[in-house]
Amino acid sequence: MLDADGGDEALDLKQLKALITVAEVGSVTRAAELLHLVQPAVTRQIRTLEQELGVLLFERTRQGMRPTEAGAIVIDRARRALNELERARAEVRPTPGVVTGIVTVGLLESASDLLAEPLASAIARDQPGIELRLLTAYSAHLEQWLNDGDLDLTLLYSLASTPSLNMRPLVRESLWAVAPPSDGLRAERPVPFAQVAGHPLVMPAPGHALRTLIDAAAARARAEVDVAVQTNSMRVQKQLVASGHGWTILPGVGIAEDVANGSLSAAPLCEPEVSRLIVLGTPRAGRTPPAVDVVARELTFQIHSAVSRGKWPSAQLHPRTTLSQG
Repeated sequence: MLDADGGDEALDLKQLKALITVAEVGSVTRAAELLHLVQPAVTRQIRTLEQELGVLLFERTRQGMRPTEAGAIVIDRARRALNELERARAEVRPTPGVVTGIVTVGLLESASDLLAEPLASAIARDQPGIELRLLTAYSAHLEQWLNDGDLDLTLLYSLASTPSLNMRPLVRESLWAVAPPSDGLRAERPVPFAQVAGHPLVMPAPGHALRTLIDAAAARARAEVDVAVQTNSMRVQKQLVASGHGWTILPGVGIAEDVANGSLSAAPLCEPEVSRLIVLGTPRAGRTPPAVDVVARELTFQIHSAVSRGKWPSAQLHPRTTLSQG
């Protein structure tokens, strides 16, 4: 693109914002309304960007503007660039004595009900300069998002070391057999894996970290597993078990409330015992902003508090989990 003097001009923020908005709403007209611009201005920004990059970014279809393969790549990078700029503005905003910034935290789906609200409340109360963003998913997705730069820190299952990440051990917890209430599982009576395998199982999908732990336990117990249904949702796992489609295996933190209200019954696994180690993952490279340190310490505190108060069934704090770490 040429500026008024005829020289080259780099991609500008207006172009990136136009690109992302069109991608999100699928319409130049709607994007122009949201950006408070006239439609030709948005069209010009997109076409200029396409000319600069030498590729088509959108297919113009009857259903609207659809990103091309190249467009999807550019849109993803543009979104991250704008996010980083937004984070930088928040961090350098001059507020003496106040930690500021945007911190995006990943929470395991099984632990989100226990941790999300206390963490958000504590940050809002004690650190009003921090904008907290919470994302929940399974461990593999959270790890990918952390590696891609979409998360600042996240809880993960620790199955193997990852060179690109720092992993601080936090909690080790047992996995539980989960059944309909009529089957009468009880916390004080652990269930052998072979007994669990005697029932159809509602299982996490292959590739899920929990599925990896279950498959390894089945191999150690030399048990054949009858998989009734596979799903990528813990909520669906519990619904199907409650409806009588089989048993399942889940971490205690994910079923504590369901057992308490009588919608499920559960007992720790034994022969073999199966546990997962939850770690706090952060990027190994680069500078850690003060706001991320603050949120990491608060998340560690909330986990320590939940375990100490008995809110996290069959969980033990890792010896390296201390409240002074950040």
